[in-house]
Amino acid sequence: MPSTLPAKSRTAPVGDRAPVTPATSAPSAGGAAVALVAALLGFTVITVDVSAVNIALPGVRADLHGGMTGLQWVVDAYTLMFAALMISAGALADRAGARRAYAWGTGLFALASLACALAPGIGTLIAARVAQGAAAAVVMPASLALIRQAYDDPRRRARAIALWTVGGSVAMAAGPVLGGVLTETVGWRAVFLLNLPVGALILALLTRTAPSPRRPAPLDVPGQIAAVTALAGLAYAVIEGGHAGWTDPGVLAAVAVAVLAAVAFRAAEKRHRAPMVPLPMLRQREVGVSLAVGFAVNAGFYGVVFLLGLYCQQLLGMSGIATGLMFVPLAVLITSTNLVSPRMAERVGRRPVIVTGQLVLAVAMFALLPLGADTPLWLVLLLLAPTGVGGALAVPALTALLMDAVPGHRAGTASGLLNSLRQTGGALSVALFGALIGGGTGTAEGFAVGGMRQGLVVVGVTLLVTAGLSGWLLPRRPGAGARG
Repeated sequence: MPSTLPAKSRTAPVGDRAPVTPATSAPSAGGAAVALVAALLGFTVITVDVSAVNIALPGVRADLHGGMTGLQWVVDAYTLMFAALMISAGALADRAGARRAYAWGTGLFALASLACALAPGIGTLIAARVAQGAAAAVVMPASLALIRQAYDDPRRRARAIALWTVGGSVAMAAGPVLGGVLTETVGWRAVFLLNLPVGALILALLTRTAPSPRRPAPLDVPGQIAAVTALAGLAYAVIEGGHAGWTDPGVLAAVAVAVLAAVAFRAAEKRHRAPMVPLPMLRQREVGVSLAVGFAVNAGFYGVVFLLGLYCQQLLGMSGIATGLMFVPLAVLITSTNLVSPRMAERVGRRPVIVTGQLVLAVAMFALLPLGADTPLWLVLLLLAPTGVGGALAVPALTALLMDAVPGHRAGTASGLLNSLRQTGGALSVALFGALIGGGTGTAEGFAVGGMRQGLVVVGVTLLVTAGLSGWLLPRRPGAGARG
């Protein structure tokens, strides 16, 4: 009977070894499938929460009376905690075992969702979203680590990861539909209540999966505090800078805090005997490029979902349901492209697929520049199409590339790093677009088309830069062999 610890991890370099507590039994084919379904549901529900809430924002504003700044924090309080804690949460998945960490995260996410649904004011909602983001930070890397440990064969694992990615991508695109329907028919609070039965189902499935191996190690508390401080300071500077001005003393202070915290983070990682971000791992080309690409791809996708949710409702006067339905073609494109991407990567190699996906997404940013108050809906749908194709093409190949580039016992850490950078890209994109389309007023009533176009250019250029880095630095060989 094969070990549940992937064979890769037994060939890890000596300097990267850590004691591992093996699982008690190996997963059967059926057990691996149950683990995949559980992981897929968790990734889906925490992703739906992002895109569905984007469409519910006008309802939140009407009920809780939050301006543009408040709405940005409703989105970014979740995303920033998601991003900042995911790095150490990935290590937690390695240390506590993926199954146990996943159960903890799912339970906390359900409780935080209930708190969001019961929030009496915008401040309480933002606080509950912080707790939701912390829980999601545990769920995301633990779900991917659960798959990594359930599938030893690289090809089967790549296909399982592709299915996992499909769930998240479809959730991101279908979430607006769900958010629009629930907000218009039941109310925005139903968007959060929906998470409760899904969380219960995930916990039930986890009782049928094999225990995960554990790698005990001390937590990197100084590094985690520095990471949270750096990201929070950066997000505050971007959000408040767009409304208060970039020379505002509070904004400049936030920038200084972010820079100092980033320096402290690097120092903490160099000195800690069990850092949450092993700096030597970042020197691998595949790892460094994967992180940069993940940041840029999510900046494009999350930014467009946030942008168009407000554009359609505030500038075009569409209802929440109509706005949500507008994303249905996008969901179809994402699903079909996610399924095609792994096969393309097997045939022509991961590098061409990753580069092409970024170029298509960059084209999508520039294609949206003509949008205005009089743009017909059919043209909006047409211009939105490349957004779904680009990100969905790049992400499966990117995720599989990273998982094969690191030892098996570092799967949770690598997953946490990738998804932390992806969420950071999304959070900063939302902050940027919110600051620019708000026109510096801090209210949600106006929609500055010029600001929207500035944001699209910034994100489009970023994608072109990361596409160039991918083409230059990633291996040229087709496919990808796993590294020990």
